[in-house]
Amino acid sequence: MANATTAPPVMMSAPAAPSERVAPRRLVAFLIMVFGMFMSILDIQIVSASLSEIQAGLSASSSEVSWVQTSYLIAEVIAIPLSGFLSRALGTRILFAISAFGFTVASFLCGFCSSIEQMILWRAIQGFLGAGMIPTVFASAYTVFPRSKFNIVGPIIGLVATLAPTVGPTVGGYITDAMSWHWLFFINVVPGIGITIGVLALVDFDQPNFALLDRFDWWGLIYMAGFLGALEYVLEEGPQYEWMQDTSVAICAVVCGVSAIAFFYRVLTADEPIVDIRAFGDRNFGIGCVLQFCIGIGLYGLTYIYPRYLAEVRGYSAMMIGETMFVSGITMFLMAPVVGRLMVKIDMRYIIMFGLVIFALGSWQMTWITRDYDFYELLVPQILRGVGMMCAMVPTNNIALGTLAPDRVKNASGLFNLMRNLGGAVGLALINQILNDRTDLHLARLQERVTWGNATATETLNLFTQRLQGMGDAALMAMKQLAQIVHRQAVVMGYGDAFFILTLFYVGLSLLVMLLKKPASMSAEPAH
Repeated sequence: MANATTAPPVMMSAPAAPSERVAPRRLVAFLIMVFGMFMSILDIQIVSASLSEIQAGLSASSSEVSWVQTSYLIAEVIAIPLSGFLSRALGTRILFAISAFGFTVASFLCGFCSSIEQMILWRAIQGFLGAGMIPTVFASAYTVFPRSKFNIVGPIIGLVATLAPTVGPTVGGYITDAMSWHWLFFINVVPGIGITIGVLALVDFDQPNFALLDRFDWWGLIYMAGFLGALEYVLEEGPQYEWMQDTSVAICAVVCGVSAIAFFYRVLTADEPIVDIRAFGDRNFGIGCVLQFCIGIGLYGLTYIYPRYLAEVRGYSAMMIGETMFVSGITMFLMAPVVGRLMVKIDMRYIIMFGLVIFALGSWQMTWITRDYDFYELLVPQILRGVGMMCAMVPTNNIALGTLAPDRVKNASGLFNLMRNLGGAVGLALINQILNDRTDLHLARLQERVTWGNATATETLNLFTQRLQGMGDAALMAMKQLAQIVHRQAVVMGYGDAFFILTLFYVGLSLLVMLLKKPASMSAEPAH
């Protein structure tokens, strides 16, 4: 299929002026690829609600089992920017088929792992191979389809990019409860095989240029792996190990810094750089990447902070957390076609600004959070989060990638998707740090208040002591109960502070949108 007569020239991703009519074959091929991207992004978060079951099944420690997620993220963040070069060299069809098949095989082997070491290895391979599907779909969306169809394909990939990490814990919790954690990985096998066959049979978007492989920049890959891999490790492990006070984090920070200098020098001087960072010279793409980075903070940050609150404070199970979180997913699904229609009629910069403000409003409503916040208290903030995320992300995708010439989109797509993942990693690190620091601060202040001179505290302590009479050391047990209440209140106040900081951040971010150049009409074709 790769040699079909309709294929464009070697260096082009699509015809210069695509027909307004989209061939059904291409649309089906694109939807198959979108499903592959959904699987790849979903697998970032699908294990998050089931780590305790995986830990028990593999007899791993809590620090070891966290690497089931960390290894996937590190491998993925290295592979995403690499996809631009590989897509030009191998062509969309071959690269996507290799990614889908490799992801499927690695998923199958993850399900059969009997030790934590095996799981970490295959999760890393799964993340590295599956990552190629994500930017390839973005690149195809903005090169294969005419500009007049961007209001349709844009919301589709935007929905998948936001919905997959949002529903990941829900899907993972349900599968683990219904079957076992092994099926978190086995469930990818049949769809993965179908996607591989479908892509090989139907995708004919471009031609490979195998000559590029002779100029593959191995040193650039090594420097990029050192830079991004070490950065991801520092961001993942730093908050729980006091950052530079931990030897491994400090070493990785040094590796990250040295590799970053070498990497940027290499990509600016090499004849065929592994990543073309000159795309940042385009104003809309550069600012779009900054917005995507910041949107990633909210997308992955709130997918982390809501479940953590529900588990830590409310004591919810994985299944109950999933059911509560599903509100955002439904909202995103319903908003996708609405955003697509709005992009045709309204300046996309205003839609992005509206989305960021609505997202900030949802966070602001959570600043008064108490330990009693349940499904109904979280309902409106989650709806606002879903509306804001879709309104912010989909037009940002279109402005950043939809205005580039088709021959630049493949490289740019890898960088654009990398920014979202890095934003998520930075966001999680910052949120963890804020929660830890603010909880400690509130705990110290509450402990200053809860003294023998505080009538309410003394009365509560006496009440607990009376209830626990005859059950052991009643006074000590009552003191422990009071200490738990104080600690829980400090934790809840820490969550409120985190939401308040997110509110200020996204209100400020909405002002950055005005630096974007007004995009051309959706019906116009990009310049070549």
